[in-house]
Amino acid sequence: MSEIILETEDLTKDFAGFVAVNGVNLRVARGTIHALIGPNGAGKTTCFNLLTKFLQPTRGRIVYKGQDITKLAPADVARLGVVRSFQISAVFPHLTVIENVRIALQRQRGGSFDFWRSKSVLEPLNERALALIDDVGLADVAHVTAVELPYGRKRALEIATTLALDPEMLLLDEPTAGMGHEDINRIAALIKRVAADRTVLMVEHNLSVVENLCHRITVLTRGRVLAEGDYATVSNNPEVREAYMGVGHA
Repeated sequence: MSEIILETEDLTKDFAGFVAVNGVNLRVARGTIHALIGPNGAGKTTCFNLLTKFLQPTRGRIVYKGQDITKLAPADVARLGVVRSFQISAVFPHLTVIENVRIALQRQRGGSFDFWRSKSVLEPLNERALALIDDVGLADVAHVTAVELPYGRKRALEIATTLALDPEMLLLDEPTAGMGHEDINRIAALIKRVAADRTVLMVEHNLSVVENLCHRITVLTRGRVLAEGDYATVSNNPEVREAYMGVGHA
């Protein structure tokens, strides 16, 4: 069996009596693309918030590369190599594509005040920034401000800024949400490319994306794990079909 890079044991989150995540045991193998899917309200985003420490679990344990990270702060988890993108694009709208990526690369300098200093301080980061921009297919708009980009390309920029943090494990929250067919295909291809030397855990509603990309799928419903396996296994599970009845592919 492949090495497990991220594991949860009895992961549970209770909000004043409402159990959003209920005893989830998740095992993500290194070097795979693993999807969390389920109907609205299944607990997927809450699970993500627990894994990246934006929420503390009511009970349970989170282990990353053999280290218990349950009580760590979000920044500490990110430093270990677990980096998350958000469902809503989070870039600086009035900075250019290269400026956005360059700011994300500042972490590698080991200081926190570059943002306020001369642009010349950041010039050495240009080569790496341009390489990342090229990786996500944005080389032709490197000097365009983010606010001018179409939605799908903003999401590509967000992935570039996430990759600038050099994550070993990338968590993507609905990376194709709100996109047209062409953008979905572009982002799916991008995810496959960046996953070549990383582990990816993604929340995704688009089942065709999940089918074509993911090695393993965990299906959540009402905060619990309903089924797990490859796409053929989970898509043929009668309980999964019932949970998705009326939900469709979006």
